[in-house]
Amino acid sequence: MKKVYLHELAKTIRSKNAGTDRITFDIIFEKKEDYLLVRNSNVLTKQSVAKLYNINEERITDFVLYDPANAIKFTIDRNQPSSSPGDSDIFGSQQYAPLLDVKVPITS
Repeated sequence: MKKVYLHELAKTIRSKNAGTDRITFDIIFEKKEDYLLVRNSNVLTKQSVAKLYNINEERITDFVLYDPANAIKFTIDRNQPSSSPGDSDIFGSQQYAPLLDVKVPITS
């Protein structure tokens, strides 16, 4: 079965702070068919995201498949508040990188 990387299908993959204690992630698709391919493949679920980020599923506070915007969105609780001592990403903007290597099966 052929697979493509998520970053080849998504227009935008990003992360950012959602307050001081959470990071939110957005995966946005330009084409509805790319969004539906990823959504229906189940490569991105609450469970797969927890595994990808090596966190307990309970740290994922929201996981939304938002059809009107062709987007998948999720939010996780941070290990520590933003800008606290030892925080390596104050703005939460570099946390999306593991999503780039997610492989999506192509069914055609």
